[in-house]
Amino acid sequence: MSSTRRLNRAYQKAKTISFNDDSKFIFFSDCHRGDNSFADDFANNRNIYFHALNHYYREGFHYCELGDGDELWENLSFEAIFEAHKNVYQLLRRYHLEKRLHMVWGNHDMIYQNQEYVDKHLTQYFEPIDGKDKQLFEGITYHEALILKHEKTGQTLFCVHGHQADWWNYVCWRIGRFLVRVLWKPLQVWGIADPTSPAKNYKELIRIEKRIKRWILKKNLQITLVGHTHRPRFPEPGQIPFFNDGSCVHPRSITGIEIEKGQISLIKWHIDTKEDGTLQIVRVLLEGPQKLANYILKQ
Repeated sequence: MSSTRRLNRAYQKAKTISFNDDSKFIFFSDCHRGDNSFADDFANNRNIYFHALNHYYREGFHYCELGDGDELWENLSFEAIFEAHKNVYQLLRRYHLEKRLHMVWGNHDMIYQNQEYVDKHLTQYFEPIDGKDKQLFEGITYHEALILKHEKTGQTLFCVHGHQADWWNYVCWRIGRFLVRVLWKPLQVWGIADPTSPAKNYKELIRIEKRIKRWILKKNLQITLVGHTHRPRFPEPGQIPFFNDGSCVHPRSITGIEIEKGQISLIKWHIDTKEDGTLQIVRVLLEGPQKLANYILKQ
């Protein structure tokens, strides 16, 4: 199956979410939440991420995670990840209870396409303090893609992880998971990167982006938002509407895409130093805001 057919299938099966100019969405992807070991890339940015997540919760945003939220290639089970970052999942549960949580699976958490696995591992957790099982994400379903559809204009945004354009990481994900667990995770200690990861292989990254852009052109310039490559992308109106929210494992920072007041922006959260030497977590606008209406589909 070609990348075009895989993207078409994801588009056809996508969950549709209605929105308007009063809606607020934050898109993060590639958190790669791990077990807080030496290989947990998320651990360095977890305080930044948790602060940002709290901000968006207070401001009434919907949280959309575009795949690779949980690092289930390096780790055998969700339970170890949950224990390492319990405060994050308890906050995500608050989004879930208010129907503001929308989850997409990527190649590193592709096991979540199996609803039985999700029901078994994500529905509840054991609380050792009182020795009881407690609810976590009861009734949650992970999707391959989302489509945001504007209530008035009918404009749509296709939101997907992006590994559909990456044959190895989509078709051979089980082999990739095996190699990461037995080979690349131990070698990571010595600074040897996994060459099959587009985030660490620039040539492969470019090839994947070109495939997605070709699909966008075939789909009549469908606005498309992805992750996977970890490279933030924010086109100007008139360019191919290919957006990438980056990742949450950049050195000392996380990036994401915001939609608010009918506008789209690329943002970064990072640690900054005040004049008195104290540290603070700040939000920085990288690109935009641009009105979504400026990305008009070709007729």
